[in-house]
Amino acid sequence: MTLTEKINIIRASVMGANDGIISVAGIVLGVFAATVNRTNSNWAIFIAGFAGTLAGMISMAAGEYVSVHGQRDAEKAAVKVESKLNKDDFEGQVKIVEKDLQNDQISIDLSHQAALEMMKNKPIETSVRVKHGFDIGDEVSPYHAAIASFFSFPLGATLPMAAILLVPKSYKIFSTYVGVLIALVITGFFAARIGQANVKNGIVRNVISGLFTMTATYLIGGLFGR
Repeated sequence: MTLTEKINIIRASVMGANDGIISVAGIVLGVFAATVNRTNSNWAIFIAGFAGTLAGMISMAAGEYVSVHGQRDAEKAAVKVESKLNKDDFEGQVKIVEKDLQNDQISIDLSHQAALEMMKNKPIETSVRVKHGFDIGDEVSPYHAAIASFFSFPLGATLPMAAILLVPKSYKIFSTYVGVLIALVITGFFAARIGQANVKNGIVRNVISGLFTMTATYLIGGLFGR
């Protein structure tokens, strides 16, 4: 398994867990607010959270499969285009590679020689990498991404479910917010690292979106519970 494929699996796992945390936390808090005055509120919360988890598992897996498959289809189309261009306008393709090398501060003479060598040995691989930014051999599996997100979603969903079901009624909201907040910091950190983004900004965005989702659904549930 290549490093690209491993990163793809980790990415799908983190995003699946993150979506499970936010989605199910919003569901259970909304149902709790709507059923807080009922004696069987825990049962209603469990059923809603369980149904949301099942739906989320299928939705995340399908989304990852379609997304990664779409990326692979786009890459295959790019390979076909570059293959045709290499046959129809080889010199033009060499000039594009040469210009790209010059943009990396390589001298004109050396970039010209390097471009000729690269296009002579691996024409399609070179033109695809230069013009489209990916390597032909680094394909990722839509099945791996789908499976990873399918199983990571319920892992994320377990935390808000446990936080709201296993504590007394007076502590349900507090425990859910605290547990979800910690989980969102962790998933936000890993999501930012995988995407090579600013970790602090990634965590802040993740936490804000999660807290907004929980608060909005709780308030809406409270309106229906009146």
